[in-house]
Amino acid sequence: VQLQASGGGLVQPGGSLRVSCAASGTIFNGNSMGWYRQAPGKQRELVTRIFSSGNTYYADSVKGRFTTSRDNGKKMVYLQMNSLKPDDTAVYYCNLRQGSRDYWGQGTLVTVSS
Repeated sequence: VQLQASGGGLVQPGGSLRVSCAASGTIFNGNSMGWYRQAPGKQRELVTRIFSSGNTYYADSVKGRFTTSRDNGKKMVYLQMNSLKPDDTAVYYCNLRQGSRDYWGQGTLVTVSS
């Protein structure tokens, strides 16, 4: 399994950005896909997770601002980020959890700055 994240960039505070993650390889039902982020000098943290059922989890810091979705047929997961804040600046990593294994993409940098 390989994951390829894309869509990061520079955005002003209050702006929006969508990052995408394409998965390749054998993907089984019952998996979940997530977005993590790591800001400079901080630990990687879970931002959101979406299960194959469509159920979602969001960290409190992004609730109401971020929305995750997935297209199982295309093996894609998306993260729509609205009302971005400077604190959202980080490298965003997509994650696939399949059984007991975790797979990671290479990360895409999101910078929120004026």
